Amino acid sequence: MADQKQTPKSESGDLPNDAGSYLDHIIDLLPCYISIQDLKHRLLFVNRSFRNDFGDGIGKRCHTVYKDSPNICRACPVEKTLQDKRIHVGEMTVQLPDGKICQMLIQSSPILDAKGEVEAIIEMGTNITQVKKSQKELTTLGQSIALLSHGIKNILEGLQGGAYVVDEAFKEGDIQLAKKGWSIVNKNIFDITDVVQNILYSSKNRPLKYEMVSPGRLVQDAAQLFREKAAAMNIKLDEQINAALPDVPLDAASIRRMLHNLIWNALEACHNDKEKKQHLVSVNTDYFDRNHFMFEITDNGTGMDEATRRNMLEEFFSTKGSGGTGLGLAVVEKVVNKHGGRIEVKSAPGKGTTFKIIFNLDFSLTKRCKSSIP
Repeated sequence: MADQKQTPKSESGDLPNDAGSYLDHIIDLLPCYISIQDLKHRLLFVNRSFRNDFGDGIGKRCHTVYKDSPNICRACPVEKTLQDKRIHVGEMTVQLPDGKICQMLIQSSPILDAKGEVEAIIEMGTNITQVKKSQKELTTLGQSIALLSHGIKNILEGLQGGAYVVDEAFKEGDIQLAKKGWSIVNKNIFDITDVVQNILYSSKNRPLKYEMVSPGRLVQDAAQLFREKAAAMNIKLDEQINAALPDVPLDAASIRRMLHNLIWNALEACHNDKEKKQHLVSVNTDYFDRNHFMFEITDNGTGMDEATRRNMLEEFFSTKGSGGTGLGLAVVEKVVNKHGGRIEVKSAPGKGTTFKIIFNLDFSLTKRCKSSIP
């Protein structure tokens, strides 16, 4: 383009004497972090990108600027270059002054004196947070396709098996066999519906549609939906509701999905527990304190160990093998986060699990929500 500024050159094609200022300008424009460090990792020079995101930092050690740490980073490329005078590359996690965490690709190269000894290190850092995020999404996508395909395949095979039993029952006029086949079909219809609804909720980021609803009514509806299934699994399903709780502004559809996932999880935990003769799942709603209310789902099933509790909210994490997709509790967390709530979990192997889902009693929001309902 004719109006672009270009670096002036002499007739010989060399840069003029003030070329240093142009090179400084070019280094400042580079979309990466450039620094020169001394033998003790102190910053001697930083470019504009570095200053914009980390501050000036001159005279400070790089690990202090990057991580607010007094210690040299583990596997530090600069330290390796100091030791062997070679170029090194590494990845590290750093924290920006605004608190954001980013992934960095770090490259270090030695600056040698006339005797070939290292007198300083030039370091280039590139923010690869978005690249790493894309890599993780692609990995997760591959895992999800594999897990969901296997789970759906099992459900479809169950549907085919149940349908076959029903067909045979019709041929033989055996009503008891027909009931048995239909129970198999009905179970797998429930399973495939649950999987699809969790996939849809997990993949869509729809805005919440607040309406004034009764927490007690939501619990009653959810418990009623699972009443027959619990009885068929020989599990007692109980509910306790504090009638004094007021109507609150919630996205009813997503809260129902949250409760369904938690109740079904509790029922499965009891069903998989072969140690106890009697199993109970309790679904409650009550005040948590004067400013909060809660949904509480308790079971006396298998319980969870520490590793399971630590990973239970991760998408596609499941302890059920091919019997689970790992989406149920991830959807629960998404619903709770979007409502500004929090999750508390108590669990122990063989003892059972209690989930407390805690939300604000925001009376100002309640008034605004009421005024917006026709």
